[in-house]
Amino acid sequence: MGTTMEDVVIVGGGIAGLATAVALKRAGIEALVLERSEELRATGAALTLFPNAWFALDALGVSHKLASYAHSRKLYITNLDTGEVQEVPFIKPNGDEVGPRSVHRKALLEALADELPVHSIRFSSKISAIDTQQHEGSSIAIVHMENGTVIKAKILIGCDGVHSVVSRWLGLRDPVLSGRSAVRGLAVYPQGHGLDHNVRQYVGTGKRAGIVPLTDKEIYWFISYTSPVKETSLEDFPEDIQKEVLENYGKDIPTIFSDVVKQSDLSTLTRAPLKYRYPLNVLFGTLSKQNITVAGDAMHPMTPDLAQGGCSSLEDAVILGRHIGRYIVQNGQVLVRKEISELLGKYVEERRWRVALLITGSYISGWVQQAGSGWGGKFLRDVIFYKFLYLKMVRYVNYDCGKLEF
Repeated sequence: MGTTMEDVVIVGGGIAGLATAVALKRAGIEALVLERSEELRATGAALTLFPNAWFALDALGVSHKLASYAHSRKLYITNLDTGEVQEVPFIKPNGDEVGPRSVHRKALLEALADELPVHSIRFSSKISAIDTQQHEGSSIAIVHMENGTVIKAKILIGCDGVHSVVSRWLGLRDPVLSGRSAVRGLAVYPQGHGLDHNVRQYVGTGKRAGIVPLTDKEIYWFISYTSPVKETSLEDFPEDIQKEVLENYGKDIPTIFSDVVKQSDLSTLTRAPLKYRYPLNVLFGTLSKQNITVAGDAMHPMTPDLAQGGCSSLEDAVILGRHIGRYIVQNGQVLVRKEISELLGKYVEERRWRVALLITGSYISGWVQQAGSGWGGKFLRDVIFYKFLYLKMVRYVNYDCGKLEF
């Protein structure tokens, strides 16, 4: 099928991959994005974006496309054991809003993809192997496609998700099961749902659920629960997923939650085990080698309990784009292969500690919020975590990754 040469190849056309391509475009670099799906992947229906994600979207020049989504101003947490409701404001004492905005995943992907030339995203691109070869004292990445095509790249960036081919090539350990699974969906109300734009969450022994209005007619919902190590897959049968949520996992949650689940667009329902990469593997593992590195879930898969998977992927894109872009601009739009390894190493060192802490914080957040029914677990969750630790975690995630200045 032939061999082609590219400056930058990005494996994966999800949030991290498209955002990285947009960041590189701002520096005058046209990357080739290889996406295995036939179209933009919108699995997950929606995602929650904290201010750190919006700083990154500002830097990428696309935040205005998503400006119609409203801030969540408060989080209401209902204890399923006692019925007690706690209120956590997302507003600083000076009036600044620090709360998240939840958006359609597809809207975010389209906002990013629209910034790129159509031919820069190559769908139905499935990789069979990755290799490198030395050329004039420097490394070139070799990507072998299932259709026989061979693509050579001066820089290869793996943004291919939790089951990343690129991270495996780097020698990173596979993500591990957290012992929990999650169901997510989107409820649709043609006549309007009538709820305010605040987050409602329900916590109990071994489970946590929530509803988040996206628009006046759509509500994103989720439920996470303790699950066996190997859980029977129901992803192909959305009716069964909905039934199990209503009759099993969500049966003791207030009716407002079950009413939302009943309004679900079944095509949006997904169920999956929650995985994460051990933080020590991120801190001490090989995140870049020669001219190959990773970003997004390929680098730092984490549980969704701080809503930082997509947010941190956008941070990665801006920071990686800035490192490569500054180098390109300073060197007259030329990539000198011998210096790429050092360039990627600087990006990795800037990201390593932050994302390891996010993985750790997300795991702890999920573990605490689904604490047991004993007084110790309740005290840890309801007093220590929600009244003290949670807002400190929110402030930590509200990080400004900076501008794309070259």
